[in-house]
Amino acid sequence: MTTYSDTKEFEGASFVQASFTGAKLRFSDVSGVTMRGVDVDGLDIDSHDLFFGSLIVNGVDVVPYVDAELNRQFPGRELQKAETPEGLREGWEAVRAAWQETVDGTPREKWDAHVEDEWSLAQTLRHLVLATDAWLGRGIHRIEQPWHPIGQQFTGAAEMGFDMSVLREPESHDEIVEVRAERQQQVTDFLATVTPEELAEERPGPWGGSWKPTVGDCIRVILEEEWAHLRYIRRDLALLDARD
Repeated sequence: MTTYSDTKEFEGASFVQASFTGAKLRFSDVSGVTMRGVDVDGLDIDSHDLFFGSLIVNGVDVVPYVDAELNRQFPGRELQKAETPEGLREGWEAVRAAWQETVDGTPREKWDAHVEDEWSLAQTLRHLVLATDAWLGRGIHRIEQPWHPIGQQFTGAAEMGFDMSVLREPESHDEIVEVRAERQQQVTDFLATVTPEELAEERPGPWGGSWKPTVGDCIRVILEEEWAHLRYIRRDLALLDARD
């Protein structure tokens, strides 16, 4: 299979009576693509940014329906948009409990299993350690180097200037469990005393750029990361179980 990487050669292109059967698009920009008279049977779209825009199918924006269905499947997910300390605390406890259910219900021998190019459960938990370090440690507390070395960095981090030398592989699954629990407790402790006034304070973005998130925004990003990656890993574990 031919791979096209880091290319803009298809921008504005027209494809007529072309076959994309079995094609895979990863980390690609398909915004503004128009598809007419197409066969979409089995088309599988997974976009973390889906809820920041629109997806029109037969003239209907399906984003609100997808959002509502995910809220039904993951009770408490709707609170990732909460504005109050009470709502954020409730949302955090909901996603923390949901994650505990998945971690406890997954045998250790499956922690390193993964689907194609996706992260395993172990890698996902390590990424959530790093996400907490980024948005709580660096974003909210403004710690310059908050990184625990077992954190799992996202694709493209090195190109953004992240010093990958600070990271290492974990010694064991037990180390992942221990560090993950520490980071979860940090969020719990912060939310226990945060005030509306503190939530409204602005912070520099942990990854630079012009966006100045509030403390509340940083917490909401943590919640979005937690719910999104919980969905990913439950999806992948179900696929692994089906294969077994």
